[in-house]
Amino acid sequence: MEKSFYELWKLGINLIKTKIFFPKARLIRFPFDIRGKKYIKYGKDFTTGVGCRIEAYNFNNENSGIKAPQLIIGNNVQINDYVHLSCAESLIIEDNVLIASKVYISDLNHGNYSSLKSLEHSCPNEIVKDRKIFTKPVRISENVWLGENVTVLAGTTIGKNSIIGANALVSKDVPENCIAVGNPIKIIKKYNFETKEWEKI
Repeated sequence: MEKSFYELWKLGINLIKTKIFFPKARLIRFPFDIRGKKYIKYGKDFTTGVGCRIEAYNFNNENSGIKAPQLIIGNNVQINDYVHLSCAESLIIEDNVLIASKVYISDLNHGNYSSLKSLEHSCPNEIVKDRKIFTKPVRISENVWLGENVTVLAGTTIGKNSIIGANALVSKDVPENCIAVGNPIKIIKKYNFETKEWEKI
C-alpha cells in the first residue's frame, strides 16, 4: 500500500524521535505517554501504535507493604494504537507478543473486592480514589496474541502461544497453546502438536 508524503514524513519524524528517546526500540509512534520510566524496561525492537500509555507507579511506603514496581517488556513486542499498561507490582510481557489496539492490562485495583477473609476489604462508601491499592502480578507469556479491546486483570497469567479473542475479559489464567474468548474468558480450542490441529474443548 503506497504511503502519502505526509505519512512518510510523520513516519520519519517518529523514527528520529524513537532513536533519540528509545534507542532499543524499533519504532515508537507519537504521541506516547510513559510514566514512571525508571520502573519500566523494554527489549529490542519494541514497536507501538499511536496514543499508547505505559505507567508504573510506586505506591511503596511503610504501611502499604508493596514493593517498587517492575514493568518488563521483552524483545520483539508490538503493541498497537491506544494500548494502556498499568503496573504497581509486576507486569511482565515476554518476547514476541502481539497486542492489538485498545487493550488494557493492569496488575492493580483501587480497593480489594475478593472473597478471601484474610484480606482487608474495601467498603462501598469509601471514596474510590482513596481506597488502598491492591496488586497481583500479571504475566503475558511469549508469543501470545491479544485481540482488539481485550482487558487483562490483576493476578492472571496467559500461557505461551495462546490467542485471546477480541473484547475478551481475562479474569483467570489461560493455559499455553489455547484460544480463549468471551466475558468471562472461556477456552474454546487447544492446539494438538501430534495431530497438528486446533481441537475444540
